[in-house]
Amino acid sequence: MTKIRVENVSKVFGKKVAQAQDLVKQGKSKSEILKMTGATVGVYDASFEVEEGEIFVIMGLSGSGKSTLVRLLNRLIEPTAGQIYINGDDVSKMNKQQLREVRRTSVNMVFQNFGLFPHQTILKNTEYGLKVRGVPKEERKIKAEKALENAGLLDFKDQYPKQLSGGMQQRVGLARALANDSEIVLMDEAFSALDPLIRKEMQDELIELQQNMKKTIIFITHDLNEALRIGDRIAIMKDGKIIQIGTGEDILTHPADDYVRSFIEDIDRSKVLTAENIMVRPVTVNPEHDGPKVALQRMKEEQVSLVLAMSKTRELLGYITADDALRCAKEGQQKLLPCVQKEMNTVPHDLLLEEVLPIISDSPTPVAVMKDGKLAGVLIRGIVIEALAKETSEVASNE
Repeated sequence: MTKIRVENVSKVFGKKVAQAQDLVKQGKSKSEILKMTGATVGVYDASFEVEEGEIFVIMGLSGSGKSTLVRLLNRLIEPTAGQIYINGDDVSKMNKQQLREVRRTSVNMVFQNFGLFPHQTILKNTEYGLKVRGVPKEERKIKAEKALENAGLLDFKDQYPKQLSGGMQQRVGLARALANDSEIVLMDEAFSALDPLIRKEMQDELIELQQNMKKTIIFITHDLNEALRIGDRIAIMKDGKIIQIGTGEDILTHPADDYVRSFIEDIDRSKVLTAENIMVRPVTVNPEHDGPKVALQRMKEEQVSLVLAMSKTRELLGYITADDALRCAKEGQQKLLPCVQKEMNTVPHDLLLEEVLPIISDSPTPVAVMKDGKLAGVLIRGIVIEALAKETSEVASNE
């Protein structure tokens, strides 16, 4: 289900708006338009959709328009042109009362400073948004305690912010934001003021809390590593325009232009690419149906020394080497099932390449890649090494 739909949204600050928009169409830069018209292009012709339960990251350098764009979504900034839909309702056409209701019930915004009230307990801080919305006392207590439990902070509910570490205070702020029952959470550089260790912990907290609470989150950042770590999809902005939208893997493997390419050149792809990105089609036999001669013939055709044993429902049963197949043939076996070796390393399809490396380096056989309990592909040591070598050569060629 689409929670947010943005269609051709623009925001120009200042006068001569129409002239500024025409200059954008002509390919003039943001600074050129400012000199020629005195107007600043905040966002130009942005279009995208965000699905329910998705973490959608908008990233770019300072001045790219990312913070302006997120404020357009709930009309903290009024759009110059375009439509914004939340749950199918056109936010850009709402009156003040309708907009206030959307902000109160559907959309919650989180800024860099979570701003806990020092004179209130952790529980009262977490309840605050629910209290403003008029949620009954007992109900908001239950919801706040649940949010604190999800964040691992329930035992601290009666303490005050000054009694908690900085990182724990940030977790309280995050729990409060996610406890507010808003379907959509807008987070503008929420972790950028934190030191690196706490920042990573907060990213982990957000991912874990999201698994439990399934919010729809728009997350603004200037840090590509952060975007790749938490984002289901990423939109990269430059001078008010969206340059590319895609998954982390999409952006790393198929950058849209030189600007995006410059963003990703220093990224360690082993921390982003998954087993699914580098797996190859497995050579398989069905040992419940095929005999040893079929296995040997398949090995000969594919020029491999083993095949994977797979049921007709794509369940992995093990593997069979050429020696196994020859032994089966000499024993007069009509089916391969008695000769299947079942001990084989497997990895989930979304396991990061950096986590795959130690597994495949110690594995005597290729590693099977599994998705939803079914065989999806196979990892071969040489191909994994080739993928890393390719990255190294790309980095060297860019230096």
